[in-house]
Amino acid sequence: MPSSFYSALSGMRSHQQWIDVIGNNLANQNTPGYKKSRAVFADNFSRNFRFASGPRSGVGGINGMQVGYGVGLASVDQTFTQGALSDTGRVFDLALEGGGFFALDSGDGRSFTRVGTFGLDSQQNLVDQGSGMRVLDPSGSAIALDVASLFPPQVTTDVTMKGNLSAVVDGPLAELLSANSSFSMGTPAEVASAGTSGTYNVSAVGGAPGDIVAMELIANGGVPQQVIVASDPATGDVTSTAIAAAINALQDVTATVNGAGQIAISTNRKGGSFSIDLNAPNGVADLTQMVGFSTTVQSGTETPIPSDLSTANLNDLTANLAEYVDGDQIQVVGEDTDGSPVSGTFTFGAANDGTTMQDLVSYLDSLYTDAAVSVDGSGRLVATAQSAGEANLLLSLSDGSSNTGGTDFSAYAMSVTTNGTGPDTVTTSTEIFDAAGVAHSVTMRYERQADLTWNLYADLDPSEGVVGKGSAADPITGITFTPDGAPTGLGSVDSRMQLQFTGQPLQEVSVDLGADGSVDGLTQFGSAGSAYVYDQNGFGDGELANITVSTTGQIDGFYSNGQSRSLGALGVVTFQNDEGLRSAGNNMFEETPNSGEARYGAGNIRKAGAVISGSLENSNVDTAEQFVRLIEAQRGYQANARVVSTQDEVLAETVNLV
Repeated sequence: MPSSFYSALSGMRSHQQWIDVIGNNLANQNTPGYKKSRAVFADNFSRNFRFASGPRSGVGGINGMQVGYGVGLASVDQTFTQGALSDTGRVFDLALEGGGFFALDSGDGRSFTRVGTFGLDSQQNLVDQGSGMRVLDPSGSAIALDVASLFPPQVTTDVTMKGNLSAVVDGPLAELLSANSSFSMGTPAEVASAGTSGTYNVSAVGGAPGDIVAMELIANGGVPQQVIVASDPATGDVTSTAIAAAINALQDVTATVNGAGQIAISTNRKGGSFSIDLNAPNGVADLTQMVGFSTTVQSGTETPIPSDLSTANLNDLTANLAEYVDGDQIQVVGEDTDGSPVSGTFTFGAANDGTTMQDLVSYLDSLYTDAAVSVDGSGRLVATAQSAGEANLLLSLSDGSSNTGGTDFSAYAMSVTTNGTGPDTVTTSTEIFDAAGVAHSVTMRYERQADLTWNLYADLDPSEGVVGKGSAADPITGITFTPDGAPTGLGSVDSRMQLQFTGQPLQEVSVDLGADGSVDGLTQFGSAGSAYVYDQNGFGDGELANITVSTTGQIDGFYSNGQSRSLGALGVVTFQNDEGLRSAGNNMFEETPNSGEARYGAGNIRKAGAVISGSLENSNVDTAEQFVRLIEAQRGYQANARVVSTQDEVLAETVNLV
């Protein structure tokens, strides 16, 4: 029988097997995790018609002659290339992006799969939903997920603060009253006659008995005033007393005659703004020449009030209108910081309340309970509240109605130059959890102190408990900042709070304010106050709300209290030779001697692929490629079938020769 029959038969058989492989690939083109197969052919043993021989003397070498016995199926291999991933949105639909397999245990043996269609059974075991086989973890043990237990509560022991406490100081400020002007001391402008005789004669200036003598006087730069005195008609004499009387009839000046008969003119007011200007008259005898008055303008003097107020006499104030005499009174009215009335009467005189500014200031200070009265460095009368906060501070001075002397106290009217305000505060709140996991709202209030440090107060609804350390009676104190806004000295700050919730033991909470020199915690910059509770480590109990699977296969549960914990981990198994695995159906593979032993571990490490939750791996079958291969297999089968039919015709011709 010709060998071509057998060769063609083996070709038909082999191509049929190839079509079987292609058909199986196409049948599983939508099977999750399916790995396509390929058929590999090998030629069969050939018979020799002539063996090859090498060259010898005079004759060259010749090749052998062989005719083959057809073809056979050498192997059917699986190709473990990555399939595309399809989203499913289901947590326990799992795919592997890369190498590796999920491990399953049936109790009788273990299988491996690329298709993670897993779920929980009634005993919270993670199982393959198609077979019921239990899923294994990185150690090769079955996975059971506790999805029923609550997450236990945790008591708050630490609170972390961040944000800003404004560097702009709006409080606490003590109310301050200040006089509109500063006190100053002064002397009047003065002019004295050169002559010291009690009597002058008009003839000395070219006059005759009975003539008048005169001069012009300008006080304080005002309008000119005339001084006119008639001489004795018989003798022509003019007395110093008569001249002084004529001057005293004018405004703003006073004239006196001393025992030697010298005439002195002075302004009624003291200070550098007051002056005397004497001028000769027109057409009559000159009084200035007769008694020897200087016609140069004379001015008073003015100096700041001395720091030693005991040397400053009230009658030397530039605002003094007329000198006080013993028994004159200065009326005092006002209000203390709490609005209570303040009143008193300062009586002038060494034997009375005093004569100096120090005496007056001391008297005023004694009338107030919560304010201090003083003269500041600029010479202003000030009244300062002793405590910060809103205040009703008032102070007003006036002269008694029957006084001889007096002062223009309107020049020293008191007005508020700094409004009393409460302390700057920044308030936030947080939940503090007790040992039972019950949340309590605690208000955290920062309050700036008069020394510009900060205190921290904790406030709690009395119905929920009481605050010990951290309360208004025992606040967290000494929170201080450097000029550039960073905290300093926190090591010496006792930053504990103690809370006693109703029915619970005393609970101590540590408040983290930051670190010295760092701006990661509290700061004191120029922006508005924004301090807040960044974190606190307590929480209540929680129910399982969600499950996630990481790329390493870690299974985490997220709870309604915001916490999470590990529930388990998926194992990802790798083999030395994936193609050595045996397909066991149902998307399963089994270990063989040629695959190597299963190596258990986590996902996304070395050869093990990343675990992708909510996805399944598609088949890696390329349909277009398989159809091309199918055409090739079909044509190969047809060609071998044609060999059979051709050989049959040859044999028929041979038979017909007989």
